[in-house]
Amino acid sequence: MRKLLLSVATAALVASGCNSSAYGPTYAPPNQDHHLPTPPPRAPEPAATPYNGVTYQDTGTNPWTDPAKDDESTFGLDVDTASYAIAQRYVQDGFRPDPTSVRAEEWVNAFAQDYPAPEEGTFSIVADGGPTPFTGQDEVLLRIGLQARPVASRDRQRASLTFVVDTSGSMAQGERLEIVKDALKILVRRLDGGDRVAIVTFGSTAQVILGSTPADHERDILEAIDRLQPGGSTNLEAGLRLGYDLARKTLTENDIDRIVLASDGVANVGLTDPGSILEEIRRDASAGIELVSVGVGMGNYNDVLLEQLADQGDGFYAYVNTRDEARALFRDRLTTTLETVALDARAQVVFDRETVAAYRLVGYANRAIPDGQFGNDEVDAGAIGAGHAVTALYALELNGDADPRDHLATVRLRWTDPDRKSPDETSREIRIGDLAGAFSATDPHFRLDAIVAATAEALHGDESTAGLDIRDIADVADREAGGLPATDEAHAFLDLLDDLVRLGR
Repeated sequence: MRKLLLSVATAALVASGCNSSAYGPTYAPPNQDHHLPTPPPRAPEPAATPYNGVTYQDTGTNPWTDPAKDDESTFGLDVDTASYAIAQRYVQDGFRPDPTSVRAEEWVNAFAQDYPAPEEGTFSIVADGGPTPFTGQDEVLLRIGLQARPVASRDRQRASLTFVVDTSGSMAQGERLEIVKDALKILVRRLDGGDRVAIVTFGSTAQVILGSTPADHERDILEAIDRLQPGGSTNLEAGLRLGYDLARKTLTENDIDRIVLASDGVANVGLTDPGSILEEIRRDASAGIELVSVGVGMGNYNDVLLEQLADQGDGFYAYVNTRDEARALFRDRLTTTLETVALDARAQVVFDRETVAAYRLVGYANRAIPDGQFGNDEVDAGAIGAGHAVTALYALELNGDADPRDHLATVRLRWTDPDRKSPDETSREIRIGDLAGAFSATDPHFRLDAIVAATAEALHGDESTAGLDIRDIADVADREAGGLPATDEAHAFLDLLDDLVRLGR
């Protein structure tokens, strides 16, 4: 699967600026074996094409599977959230999101959960769920929540950060560069004195603006950020190569070494050998240098490139629309999750053939791992930072009447401890009694997750939501609004749903 992802990314890099929106002709029916996703049926195109040269890669959709034929579902964990933020940008500009941009797991993982931190070890595992307004008779939605242990700021390892900032001419549009500069300043102010910062920029060429500098030299760092100005073409390859060269010089054995790439993803010069740069990033990630990619802007935007860079670099991929979103990302998510607690983290869910008639993983279609590779510690999967939460949803068809004590599934997690460089594993048994009997009796965060996932799958055009209109989902959300988490992000999602209903008229 990794080779498949690499080839997809390579093709996208070569064809940067081309819009990939093709759909496959078939949908896999229930009771079909699966490891690779099936492309969804053709979804309605957006009402208009608001942006030129935007590159997406449709991840397809996971089919229903009969556990009598394949009772194991294995995938790499993912903490990306860019797909949801990109959809917000589309709606903000008055358009339905491009179906190929929608990845359900990134929508769900964009929302804070309320999972308990592990009492010991690296992860806690939560399992709950129940029937939803979007599931059929004898069907339920199972939520598996994973919570990584937090690391207090005072206890985390020292960080050596290399900012690789796109200063090409396209970054002048919509104040993209100014948004990035503002966010970088916020991040710098939240670092500790023992941390270090370096800055590389790239336009037509790449250059070091600031060598590795102690974070307590705040004035020098902020002045270097202030000097950044847009101009020239976008030689992203040159910027990344120079950034990694710089990061290698300060690479330590146990501290945090991270590249933070901020770009609109328009690689219009360089990239003569895109496969080579991705392989180099993979090797550097194995040596301990992780990559976080942050997308800004929308015209000429390469979603595939930025997602795959973060994937190969053991980091995560986020997208920001506004200064407020950039500030929140750099102030909260980047600083609190700087320390990585799990490398190559993957999950395997083994379903009980006596209680489960069919299952379908919602999202994660491009994160599939062959079941037999779960115990292979050379397999490439996701990196999880301190305090990160990960959610996976499964639609299940149950076998007749089930007793609450009946076994439903076993969840297994496996990862590499970044300090000990050795594998670790944990698991949890799930029983029918972990599921509620009614949607109204489920956890408020689960109810929001179910509504968010249904929205994402409807926009993507998945067969599972055939006949389900955004208006139907919005009606459910309106009825359940009082029982959803009382958070700003939940309210913002409800507003997004209302806007999508208006756009569909």
